[in-house]
Amino acid sequence: MLSVAIVGGLHADARRAAVDRLLAEVPGSVALHHDLATAVQGTVVRTVRDRTGIVSAGEAPLVNDCACCALREDLVPELERLAADGLTRLAVVELWDSVEPKAMAEVVASVVPGADLRLTGVITAVDPALVLPYLGNGDDLAEAGLAAAATDQRTVADTFARQLEYAPVLALATSEDADDEDRALLAQLHPTARQVPIGDGDLSGRGDGDRESWFERRPADGQGLAGPAGSAGLASADSEPGRSPLAEAAFGGFDVEAAAAAQHPACALLPAEADECGVSTLVWHRRRPFHPERLYAALEDLCCAAARSRGRFWLADRPDTLLHWDAAGGALCVENAGPWLASLPDAAWELVPPVRRAAAALDWHPEHGDCCQHLVFTSPGLDRHGLELLLESCLLTDAEYAAGRTAWKQLPPAFDSLLEV
Repeated sequence: MLSVAIVGGLHADARRAAVDRLLAEVPGSVALHHDLATAVQGTVVRTVRDRTGIVSAGEAPLVNDCACCALREDLVPELERLAADGLTRLAVVELWDSVEPKAMAEVVASVVPGADLRLTGVITAVDPALVLPYLGNGDDLAEAGLAAAATDQRTVADTFARQLEYAPVLALATSEDADDEDRALLAQLHPTARQVPIGDGDLSGRGDGDRESWFERRPADGQGLAGPAGSAGLASADSEPGRSPLAEAAFGGFDVEAAAAAQHPACALLPAEADECGVSTLVWHRRRPFHPERLYAALEDLCCAAARSRGRFWLADRPDTLLHWDAAGGALCVENAGPWLASLPDAAWELVPPVRRAAAALDWHPEHGDCCQHLVFTSPGLDRHGLELLLESCLLTDAEYAAGRTAWKQLPPAFDSLLEV
């Protein structure tokens, strides 16, 4: 069974350092990289390298003029080829700058059983000193030369935020420019992530003097250990006391369904309240719906109030619709995320994933069910009091609330343009 680890991130230097470290520390590892910078010429350049350099290179044609589609079509056959030759222990998929790990993780995980591939790690490489500059960068990827397709309308900020928040492991580059505020921001943006150092210095695979790489070590009795795929002689990441944290993370395992649920607006694992080193996270939770016009008028101020904000919200004129709030770089994306569970008939609940039902139960209200406001704002220098006052001013007044749902639905539909209705 070939273990596959995905390493991504817009911080290209940190990403390359993480991949180089894995190649140095894990014998029998190779890295696959699809360079989408040449997509405008109609091709995607694929390279396969090991710790000594490039092993092979080739071109993959564009599929439907989409560079990411070409990556998907070319990646799996390459991984299957590596699995078939039996010589590779770890395939590191180094994503191109703006490619998001979620899409590629789902591609690898969807490979039919029997292909001898197993996704064992998803890692985003980060330079802590660059977190705030990238979160504040509202430029389109196309303007930065980072678009993955001609139709790519993403921004640097929202792409970086998704890369950061999806991966359960963050590989941190050593940065003299990073300070306590940078580290606090990173911790609050993704508090459940495991942070591992990329490391620096010797990349020979031995690291400390004459010690063997962690995969090559053996217990005192000389017996080999079973590795992540159960192969004899491959050290177990869970049992080897001298393991490398980064290599351990590459073999630590990854659950695609759980990762998707953690990002779904209905049941996302949002950060908790925090305040450290000048960085704050405000969790704002209310039961009353927003007035659509007042909220729309406040969007610019709300989006600029924090480096990052996200969550789910409830509009009075759409009382049955769960809406997704996703803001970074001063820009907001609002999406229809389907119905609130309270609006579904009881029979439909059996079709809803358990994690969604559990999230709804935590928010359940006797009158409104799971309908609520649950927004989280994270930023250095956050004006918590001013932000709370602004949010409160956007809710229905007592009189508007008392008018009931029939009256709410008659309010001006200010969000139609954002929701492309």
